[in-house]
Amino acid sequence: MTPDILIFTNGQPTTLPAIEYGAWLGASMRTSVRLVGLDEHPSPSQIDEETHPLEGIFAEAVEAFKKAGVAYQLEVQKGYAEDVIPRRSQGQDALLVVGPLGRPPLKRLLSGRSFRHIMEQVAAPILYVPHVRLPLKRILVCLGGLGYEVTAETLAMQMAQMAHAEIVLFTVVPPIDLDYPEARHVSENWEHLADTNTLTGKSLRRGLEIARQAGLSASVKVCNGNVLEEILAEVERGNYDLLCMGSPYSSHALRQFYTPNVTAEIAETDLVPVLTARYSRPE
Repeated sequence: MTPDILIFTNGQPTTLPAIEYGAWLGASMRTSVRLVGLDEHPSPSQIDEETHPLEGIFAEAVEAFKKAGVAYQLEVQKGYAEDVIPRRSQGQDALLVVGPLGRPPLKRLLSGRSFRHIMEQVAAPILYVPHVRLPLKRILVCLGGLGYEVTAETLAMQMAQMAHAEIVLFTVVPPIDLDYPEARHVSENWEHLADTNTLTGKSLRRGLEIARQAGLSASVKVCNGNVLEEILAEVERGNYDLLCMGSPYSSHALRQFYTPNVTAEIAETDLVPVLTARYSRPE
């Protein structure tokens, strides 16, 4: 089943790339899109549609949807994005498309980036689009070996099929922090990790097989070092159009509370669109 595509805007120009990307996605998936306008500062003086802050962005969105040939619906919700987006997407089979919300630097400093709050509260897949990179030619899929990236990987394969894009399955072997047999085996054999029977090795081979069965061009790349630094370096040198990662909220273990949220930190660099999704166990 094709998920609903929900695009969110609070009227800031920084959300226009998400609208453009959502239009392309709807056309590629041959499904309609719904643009949800977030009226974050409702005021009686804004009742006149011509002065409403969402009016201009809606007009540009409609043009983008018509140009892409995609059916669309428009709606307005009152409230801040951090509250409305989780509530609006709850219980829906949907793909959420969001962009930077244009928050003032002081607000980001005091309350953190909005993307982190949304990622924490939303169970649906999220496509974060700081700027548009189309046509989609190269997709980097980060695998961690624990399976939390499976949902994001599946969506990446679907998008690659639509765009005939190349897939690179990427994993980083970090320095050993806990000395146990699996970690030692991964560390000692990282240069040919895809040939091992480690969890990560099996994940890489499974991803390659799925991609090749789908007729996609796919390859594996493994690096050794700091996870965040190596992913950012690969994004910059690899000229990728999309980065796909699992979500730390796939796990309910306490470990997620004291390890870095690598997905959020990479998304917040605004280098490339990022698709993230929690792992959903098959029923």
